[in-house]
Amino acid sequence: MSRRAALAPVDLLRLGVFGLRTRPGRVVLSALGIAIGIAAMIAVVGISSSSKAALDQVLDRLGTNVLTVTEAQGFGETPPLPSTAVDSIARQDAVELVSGVGTVPDARVYRNSLVPAAQSKGLGVMAAWGDLPRVLGGEVASGRWLDPHADAPAQVVLGSFAAEALGIQEVRPDSRVWIGGQWVQVVGVLAPMELAPDLDGQVYVPRGFAADAGFDGHPTAVYTRVDGERVAEVRSRLARAISPLSPQDVAVTRPSDALAAKNATDDSFTGLLIGIGGVALLVGGIGVANTMVITVLERRAEVGVRRALGARRRTIRDQFLVESLLLSFIGGLAGVVIGLGVTVVFALVQGWPIAVPLWAVGGGLGATVVIGGVSGIYPAARAARIPPTSALAAV
Repeated sequence: MSRRAALAPVDLLRLGVFGLRTRPGRVVLSALGIAIGIAAMIAVVGISSSSKAALDQVLDRLGTNVLTVTEAQGFGETPPLPSTAVDSIARQDAVELVSGVGTVPDARVYRNSLVPAAQSKGLGVMAAWGDLPRVLGGEVASGRWLDPHADAPAQVVLGSFAAEALGIQEVRPDSRVWIGGQWVQVVGVLAPMELAPDLDGQVYVPRGFAADAGFDGHPTAVYTRVDGERVAEVRSRLARAISPLSPQDVAVTRPSDALAAKNATDDSFTGLLIGIGGVALLVGGIGVANTMVITVLERRAEVGVRRALGARRRTIRDQFLVESLLLSFIGGLAGVVIGLGVTVVFALVQGWPIAVPLWAVGGGLGATVVIGGVSGIYPAARAARIPPTSALAAV
C-alpha cells in the first residue's frame, strides 16, 4: 500500500502547481515580497557593476600614469612650488608629457564690462604651461588650446563650467570676455576634465598676459604623464627633483587614486544596499511561511482524506514543501527580471555599459530556493502531522 501511495517527483510538482493555482491572489502577494528583495539585490549589484565598468573605461582611456605635483598641505604656511618646477619635471627620465597651471590671484573674469565686480561667479584665472588637455586626457570641445609660448598674445581658454557660467558654449569670431579692464579673445572651450574636475571652473591665459595681471610665476599644480611601467619610480623622485633641499614641501599624487577611492566608497554603499535587500528577502520569506501555514489550515480536510486513503506523511510533507519552493521560485524569477530591467534602464540613461555579474543572477535564484525551503519546512511538517480523522471533523 505504501508503495502505491508514494508519488513520483513529476506528480508532486503537478500537485504543487495545482495548489498554487487555486489561490492566485495570495500567491501573487506572497511572491511579491520575494520579488522585491531579489530585484533590489540584482539592481544594486548590476548598477554598481555597470558603474565600475564605466569607471574602468574612463581609466583605460585616460590612463593611470598621470601624476599631480602640488605644494604639500600641512600645518603652517608651505612655500609655493618653484617657478622652475615644470622644467625640472620635464628633464626627468621616463616623463613623457608635462603641463602646469598657476593661480592668478587678483584676476577676475566677466561676460562684459557692465557686470558688477562682485559678480565674478567664483571663476578663477590660471596661467598655463604646455598642453594641459593632452596631459590630462581631456578634449577641447570648441576652438583650440592656448598658444604654448609664454609671450603669446592675449587669449583665453575656458573650462567647461566657466564656459557655462559665462554663456559661451562654442568659440565664435566675436567670443570674448572682460579681464583686467580689457577685452580678451576666447580661443577655446574645454570639455569636462574627468581626472581633474577642479579645473573645469577655471579660465586659462598665457603666462605673459598673467604676469601683467600680477602672476608671480609659481605654478600651483604640475601635471605629468609618465611611462606606465615606471609610475612608482618616477613618483618617488619627483619631489626631490623639484625641491632638492625641501622635498617634504612637495606633494605628488595620482588622480586615478581618487577615482579608486570613490570606487571603494561605492563598494561600501553597495554593501549597505544589499543588506537592505536581504531584509526585504527575510520579510518575503516570512510572508511565504505565513501563506503556507494558512494553506495547511484551510486544507486540513483534503490532507485528512489523503491520509485516510493511504498517503504517507512524507508524501504530504513533500507536497507542501514543493508548493513553498514553487512560490518562492516564482517570486525570485520575477525579481531577477525586474532587477535586470532596472539595471538596463539605469545604465542606458547614464550612458554606462551594462554589466550584471552571472553570480548575482545565480545567487538570486539560489536564495529563493533556500528561502522557499526554510519557509516551507514548518508548514510542511505541520501538514504531515494532520491525522486522518480531520476529514471526518470537516464533514
